[in-house]
Amino acid sequence: MGMVPELAIAMLACARIGAVHSIIFGGFSSQAIVDRVRDAKSKTIITCDGAWRRGKVVPLKDNVDAACDELNRTPDAVDSVVVLKRCHNAITHHAMRDHDWAEITAAASDDCPCEPMDAEDMLFLLYTSGSTGKPKGILHTTGGYMVYTYLTSKLTFNLVPDAGQLYWCTADIGWVTGHSYIVYGLLPNRVPTLMYEGAPNHPHEDRFWDIVERHKVTQFYTAPTAIRAFMKWGDEHVRKHDLSSLKVLGTVGEPINPEAWMWYHRVIGGERCPIVDTWWQTETGGHMITPLPGATPTTPGSCTLPFFGIDAAILDEEGNEQPANTGGLLAIRKPWPSMLRGIYNDRERFIDTYWSAFAVEGNTPTNCPSPYYLAGDSSRRDEHGYFWIMGRIDDVINVSGHRLGTMEVESALVSHDAVVEAAVVGMPHEIKGTGIAAFVTLAPHHTPADAAAADALKADMRAHVGEEIGAIAKPDTIRFTDALPKTRSGKIMRRLLRSIASGEESTNQDTTTLEDFSVLAKLKEGEEG
Repeated sequence: MGMVPELAIAMLACARIGAVHSIIFGGFSSQAIVDRVRDAKSKTIITCDGAWRRGKVVPLKDNVDAACDELNRTPDAVDSVVVLKRCHNAITHHAMRDHDWAEITAAASDDCPCEPMDAEDMLFLLYTSGSTGKPKGILHTTGGYMVYTYLTSKLTFNLVPDAGQLYWCTADIGWVTGHSYIVYGLLPNRVPTLMYEGAPNHPHEDRFWDIVERHKVTQFYTAPTAIRAFMKWGDEHVRKHDLSSLKVLGTVGEPINPEAWMWYHRVIGGERCPIVDTWWQTETGGHMITPLPGATPTTPGSCTLPFFGIDAAILDEEGNEQPANTGGLLAIRKPWPSMLRGIYNDRERFIDTYWSAFAVEGNTPTNCPSPYYLAGDSSRRDEHGYFWIMGRIDDVINVSGHRLGTMEVESALVSHDAVVEAAVVGMPHEIKGTGIAAFVTLAPHHTPADAAAADALKADMRAHVGEEIGAIAKPDTIRFTDALPKTRSGKIMRRLLRSIASGEESTNQDTTTLEDFSVLAKLKEGEEG
């Protein structure tokens, strides 16, 4: 479905009657729907005829029909499709299978007793991409998830009922951020939560700030990718609007580079709003490492300290805790209420992915997993105990025996005047073993006039990185690109960039979350710098 109120209503209706829901992002292809419906064994799909995106209709029902056509050729057939008429675009009605939302809700009884559920009963599945090409169905249960999202929402965003607050998370409910911090964590706190159907730059680049001003938003939660886009579009779009209602700013989805953090603090927050840089995952269900506004002194680029009850550590590959300012594997040493309970229908993958990094001697992974949850991220902890996320484990590059976090190199590149956004990955290097490949989006008015100017700019960027980090961190190749391959939630798909940097002609990795396939095609056609 699109980002309409009925989406949240459908989620909560499922929870009330004890039915498991699996939200599929509205931008997914019909094949992505097939894969998720088939794995979850879903029998009912709720959708819209269409959704609005940049003034155009996204034909959601058509995609569902195409998915059902394929599923109906197998035992995985869908029994019912409920259709909300949102855009009133032309759709095909399938008798006996399709049902009109308005008609069936009008005929339904107002009396719907809440189904008693055990704390460990499944609440929802949410599929997340992996490097194997097969999405993982992350399984969350009822009690612990709802309690933890309530508490983290309350404390991270300083939510106070009946205090005139209005909270806005810009994520789509199709992602875990929307589950936890638009619906399940917010509503128990009795603070209004704003939903937005549309893009941040339609009809104009000031769309978000117009919404903040008109609705007097007090808490604003968005992604570093969006913040860097706002920076690229220019401060003038922000200055048109009164943002004095804002009290707390948040970031989510990936580490935020210090330059973007400072811009967010200065331009959006007017140097008065605390910033909560939250680290967590689909698998964790809620915030794991985050500042508390007004209570935790913040440092640009650091997600600071673990939330209450979270025992996080930086470990080496043998499971030994690392000293301050030494990079390692980010692990959680004790359970927490909202942790995932499994990968649906794949216990072995669940164990292998999250619990097998530090094997217990004398036991196999399937009967006695590691006592630590491995987050899949690398990190370091500074002398003050603050955590700095360096990127995914496979985004830590070992260059000539030196471990470099891609986030560190990316931050150095973004601090160059000509750079708006950068993604750094490892690539094969015949001398170093692994080299550094950088994909860079340039700021306006910095496009090189010719090849010589491009070479000069790349050389200047390499020198800049050398000054910021050291000569070992200078990228071996730099490619200029108008855009980076991203998921529909705004995350850069670095695993696809690794394939390009390595010269792979094709990839069997999961690309269902890629927003714009033309970006990937253009990068494959481009030449290395």
